[in-house]
Amino acid sequence: MDTVLIIGAGAAGSVTAQKCAMNRDVFKTIHLASRRIESCDKVAKRCKGKIHTHQVDADNVAATVKLIKATKPDLVINMALPYQDLPIMDACLETGVHYMDTANYEPRDVAKFEYSWQWKYQSKYKKAGIMAILGCGFDPGQSNIYCAYAQEFLFDEIETIDIVDCNDGSHGKAFATNFNPEINLREVTQRGKYWKDGKWIDIDPLSINCMVDFPEVGPRKSYLIYHEEEESLVKNIKGLKQIRFWMTFSDNYIKHLDVLQNVGMTRIDPVMYKGNPVIPMEFLKELLPPPSSLGANYTGKTSIGVIFTGTGKNGKPRRTMIYNVCEHKDCYKETGAQAVSYTTGVPPVVGAMMLFKGHWGPKAGVYNVEQLPSKPFMDEIGKQGLPWHVFDLKKTDQKDLFKVET
Repeated sequence: MDTVLIIGAGAAGSVTAQKCAMNRDVFKTIHLASRRIESCDKVAKRCKGKIHTHQVDADNVAATVKLIKATKPDLVINMALPYQDLPIMDACLETGVHYMDTANYEPRDVAKFEYSWQWKYQSKYKKAGIMAILGCGFDPGQSNIYCAYAQEFLFDEIETIDIVDCNDGSHGKAFATNFNPEINLREVTQRGKYWKDGKWIDIDPLSINCMVDFPEVGPRKSYLIYHEEEESLVKNIKGLKQIRFWMTFSDNYIKHLDVLQNVGMTRIDPVMYKGNPVIPMEFLKELLPPPSSLGANYTGKTSIGVIFTGTGKNGKPRRTMIYNVCEHKDCYKETGAQAVSYTTGVPPVVGAMMLFKGHWGPKAGVYNVEQLPSKPFMDEIGKQGLPWHVFDLKKTDQKDLFKVET
């Protein structure tokens, strides 16, 4: 296997294409497709060596099938929008080609994302003899693999998991989102949720927050939100009693979000404007700066990790963190992208390497990344730009996080 088709030429897709092109020993032939071929051609100019560009409407299964048959990839990496997961999975199923994505399916008309739709493809993919690898971005993705690594090598039993995500960067804009505005705002404005003692607990959006001490950044106000990797991790981490996801938002971001919600600009249902239906969220997306435009002036860091408590391999209580820190300016220098796009775009390249080199099969069926061998991924990801670190926490570390009653 040495041929890949990447669908999606946005900020993260651009990183994926460029990083594949930097690893020609693995990816000998690279195809990049998007709704606008101009976007693909722009990315191609940044890549080392030739990549083939194509136009495709990924919502159209027949069109994607035609493209797959023409390009004959060994793997399709879906870097398009979560709405398009199922059509692309259908196209892979029809053509007998392996599939990978970085975010789970989300219907356009409901701000809700879950794996149930994609998990239903299990028997179909097994019967077809092909593999679907779900959620191979950073979170979900690298964060899940941190959990699998901790379960196998650091803990006898993991009791609690806190996934913590901080962007401590500044892009100089009054208001912008670091990945697709529509997806970002839908994610933040939906109800929060966490898992404890075998059940899901709903909360009002952004109603719980605390100070989390992020490596190389320091304490930052973080909000409890729902994130998709929790859904698969509760199935695959044995003995787990609680899992939560925390993300930082600046006061400026929250202020703008409140105003946008109050005036109805985050609505995803159509409203009539001069006789035409308009979805406010989609209109807002057109007004905000595209994530691909933010990299040039971005300063600061991202700090993303997972905090575990449980019983270590020595039978004693253990608190441990695995994390990565990225500099926005370094990511931009290498790929022209800011660190949020970089941290999303690099892991699927390593996941594809794992598949092509035989570390992750291929084996027929649908898999979340924590179900696959973690060590070969962990051995490679640092070489590709996302080094990871492990340290044990003292009793006084992360005291604000641990005292939050949920």
